[in-house]
Amino acid sequence: MDIHEYQAKEILSNFGVAVPQGALAYSPEQAAYRAREMGGSRWVVKAQVHAGGRGKAGGVKVCDSDAEIQSATEGMFGQKLITHQTGPEGKGIYRVYVEAAVPIEREIYLGFVLDRASQRVMIVASGEGGMEIEDISAERPDSIVRATVEPAVGLQEFQCREIAFALGIASGMVQQMVRTLQGCYRAFRDLDATMVEVNPLVITGDGRILALDAKMTFDDNALFRHPQISELRDKSQEDPRESRAADRGLSYVGLDGNIGCIVNGAGLAMATMDTIKLAGGEPANFLDIGGGATPERVAKAFRLVMSDKNVQAILVNIFAGINRCDWVAEGVVQALRENPVDVPVVVRLAGTNVEEGQKILAQSGLPLIRATTLNEAAERAVAAWRSDMKTNSNLRAVQ
Repeated sequence: MDIHEYQAKEILSNFGVAVPQGALAYSPEQAAYRAREMGGSRWVVKAQVHAGGRGKAGGVKVCDSDAEIQSATEGMFGQKLITHQTGPEGKGIYRVYVEAAVPIEREIYLGFVLDRASQRVMIVASGEGGMEIEDISAERPDSIVRATVEPAVGLQEFQCREIAFALGIASGMVQQMVRTLQGCYRAFRDLDATMVEVNPLVITGDGRILALDAKMTFDDNALFRHPQISELRDKSQEDPRESRAADRGLSYVGLDGNIGCIVNGAGLAMATMDTIKLAGGEPANFLDIGGGATPERVAKAFRLVMSDKNVQAILVNIFAGINRCDWVAEGVVQALRENPVDVPVVVRLAGTNVEEGQKILAQSGLPLIRATTLNEAAERAVAAWRSDMKTNSNLRAVQ
């Protein structure tokens, strides 16, 4: 789960990380009022969306007066911010963060991520802040500083000092850097985050180290332990299909294709999408219904897939171990009887109670296309989609 910049800064501040003074606003008038409350002569207005690259897309504005703040925010509220991370659909702007401008002398990149190779939390830092880490890696790989944290003892002060020295932090500011690093690590560890990114972390003209921007991502599977973090979720920034799936306990990722997938198991779902592409089609989604797929759960999956208007065929691919093919078959039949669909449906069942499942499908009277192997199922789904497209085209031509 992602959160907004202002939320991440509030969390990091509670763990001892210094951040600039700022306040949230939901209207142009409130944004100007927030600036007057803070005082000063220059402010930065930032669109709060779940995406990077806001500055290049016009989502970050430096303002010198109330009038400039109102003008900048009027151009943001209700608009879609399109960056390289949002795709062409963009993200809606419904709130902005007004922050006191600070005199920046230097920018640093700082990130905490889970490194699967070492099975440790890894700290990644660079003196080339303000850039995307991918650009830094490509253009200045020698500038990157890496350190792993031993989970038994946590982030040690000597490691923080080593990172500070490697980044060229002045000796009088090393202790500030130590507090910043340890605060970020504690937030990462204590709240089950999967990423903490501060870009840029800045050194100001008056000798302070401040988190000028911040991003945090949390492990969805650990949110039950942190209800205060769950409450920070902003569904307006999520794909509505993925949001509906999460609320129903389904693992779903929306894609741009037209063949909907209903599969049990993440690995099998990935293999199913690859096989569809090999057969000449494009998957519309990743959907893992899990191991305990009851008829009701399968019916929910069908409704979710069909909520995508781009879906023109559905492939159900179930390999039942813990699951049961007869349950899945009952779910398919229940879903199609309650909510009939006008697209081809291909069903491939294998594993526990497969004969009973096939019998339920055969006796349902529904126009289902059955297959026995994954390759056969993918080929039939693509062929059915193409045939359906050709029929619809002919009908439009006649009309």
